[in-house]
Amino acid sequence: MSDGSFNILIGGEAGQGLATIGELLAKAFGRGGYSLVTTSTYESRVRGGHSTVALRVSAEKVASPSESFDLLVALNPESAKLHRKELSTQGLIILDEAFQVDDEACIRVPFKELAKGKFSNIAAVGVVGFLLGLEEQSLLGVLVDFFGKKKPQLAGENRETLAKAFRWAAQLPSSFHRKLTLISDPAPRLVMNGNQAIALGALSAGVKFCSFYPMSPATSIAIGLIGKARQMGLVVEQAEDEIAAVNMAIGASFAGAPSLVATSGGGFALMVEAVSLTAVSETPLVIVVAQRPGPATGLPTRTEQADLEFVLHAGHGEFPRAIFAPGTVEECFHLTRKAFELAERYQGPMFLLTDQFLADSYRAVKPFDLKSISPVQVASEVSALSTPYCRYTITDSGISPRLLPGRSERLVVADSHEHTEDGHITEDPSMRKRMVEKRLRKLEGIRAETIPPDKNGDVNPELLLVSWGCSKGAVSEAASRMRSEGMSVSTLHFSQVWPLISEQFRHHLEAAKEVVCVEGNATGQLANLIHRVTEFQMARRVLRYDGLPLTPESILRELN
Repeated sequence: MSDGSFNILIGGEAGQGLATIGELLAKAFGRGGYSLVTTSTYESRVRGGHSTVALRVSAEKVASPSESFDLLVALNPESAKLHRKELSTQGLIILDEAFQVDDEACIRVPFKELAKGKFSNIAAVGVVGFLLGLEEQSLLGVLVDFFGKKKPQLAGENRETLAKAFRWAAQLPSSFHRKLTLISDPAPRLVMNGNQAIALGALSAGVKFCSFYPMSPATSIAIGLIGKARQMGLVVEQAEDEIAAVNMAIGASFAGAPSLVATSGGGFALMVEAVSLTAVSETPLVIVVAQRPGPATGLPTRTEQADLEFVLHAGHGEFPRAIFAPGTVEECFHLTRKAFELAERYQGPMFLLTDQFLADSYRAVKPFDLKSISPVQVASEVSALSTPYCRYTITDSGISPRLLPGRSERLVVADSHEHTEDGHITEDPSMRKRMVEKRLRKLEGIRAETIPPDKNGDVNPELLLVSWGCSKGAVSEAASRMRSEGMSVSTLHFSQVWPLISEQFRHHLEAAKEVVCVEGNATGQLANLIHRVTEFQMARRVLRYDGLPLTPESILRELN
C-alpha cells in the first residue's frame, strides 16, 4: 500500500459467494467515506472454475484497479497458490484452517466454528472488516440493508456470524492488523457499478420501456430497471431473441414511450437491420452495447473495447448517430441521460458503448442531484402545428414535428420505406434526395452538442496519452505516476467517440512531442478513427486485448 491504497483480492469458485463478500465490503468502505474500485473476473459457468473479486480502497481518490494485493481472501486452496505471487511484501492470506497450504503469510480461520455452511462468506467479511478497522455496527448495517428486504430470516444468523468473526479476529496479533486511515465525518456516498448507474440514468430521463434478450455483461441493466418498474411506471420485457427485443422497443417508442435496449456485441449483431428502421422512421431509441471480447462468443465474461467501429457503421444506408463511451460510474449516469435527450430531440438511434469492466465495477460516488433534472420531452405540441399534419416535414434543421399516434385528431403516418413528407411510400428521385439530406442535416445539430474530450496536464507535453471509455482511470493514474517522476505527461480522454470534431482537440495532438493512444483492442480503433477525421497519425499505441482491463501497471510496462 505504498501509494496510499489498500488492495484486497477474493478468490474462489463461482457459487462460493465471492460477489457477496466484495459487494458487502465495497458498501461498508463507501459508507466509511473511502474511494474504491472493484474488479470482477469470472468464467462463463454457473459453478466451479476460478473467479476473483478485487477491491482497491483509499482515503484518497482511486480510479483504476491494481495488479498487486495486500490481502488475499482464498476461499479455496487453489486461489492461495494461483495468486501468491501477486501478494505485496507485507501481504496476508486469509483462508480456512482446513486447507493444506504451507505459507507463513497465512491467517488460518476456523470457518466451520464461526459460521454454518453458507454463512462462511459473512465470517470472511467480519475477519477482513476487523483487520482493516471497520466498525462491527457499520458492517451489520450493511448486512441488514443488503439482505433485509429479500431475506429477513437471515438477520439473526448474519448478526451472530459477524459477531463471532469479530471476536475471533480480535485475538489475532496486532502484526496482522491493517487499519485504514480513519475518515472523520464521511460525506454520503452511493456505492454502485456502471450498469446500475446506466439504469438510474435511464430512469431519470423518463424511460418507460426496456426490452432485452439476456446477454452478459448487459443483462443487469434490465434487471436494475425491473426492480424499479412498478414504482416508476415502466415496462421491462424479456423477448424471445434480440431481433424481437429491438423491434419491440421501436414500437414502444413510436407510441411515445422513451425506450432502451441493452445488449452486447453478439446480440447487437442481430439488431443491426432494425437500427436502420429507427433511422428511416425517425424513431428515438437508446441502445446500450456492453462490450466483451469477440469474435463470436469470444470470452463472454471478460472485457474489451473492440466494438467502436462496429457500432459506428452498424445499419445500412446513411444517417446520423451519436456514440457515448462513459469512463466512470458518474458518466454512465449522465451520458445515458444525454443519449435519451439526443434520441428524442433528433429522432433517431443513439448509442452508449460500455464494457464488462465498467459494468461490474463498483465505485463510491456522490449522490446525483435529481431535483435539478427532468425527463426528456417526447413529442411536439399539437396546437403549434398546421393542418394537414406531415410527420416528415422537411425543415432546415432536419427535425420534423413529432406527434404520437392516437393522442390527437391528427393522422400520424409513418413508413419504413423512403417516403413523402406526409409519410407515404415514394420512389421519386427528387423526394428521395431531399429526404436523405433532411435526415443528414440532423448531424449538424448533434455535432453542435458534441462533448469535447477532457484534457489534463501540461499545455505542450513531452507525452500525450489518448484514451476513451473505461480506460480513463488507468490512463489518468499512469500519467500521474510518470509526472511524479518528473516527466511531462498529459492525457486526452474521449467520453463521446462520435461525432469527432477535429477543432475540439487536434491542437492538443499537435502540441505534444509524442502522442500515444491507449485502448482495449488489437487494432487501435479510436486512433484509426481520429486519423480518418484529422489526418493526425498516432504511430505508437498501447493496446490490451487479453480480456483483462487496462491497469496503470500494464500501461507503464508497454510505455517502458
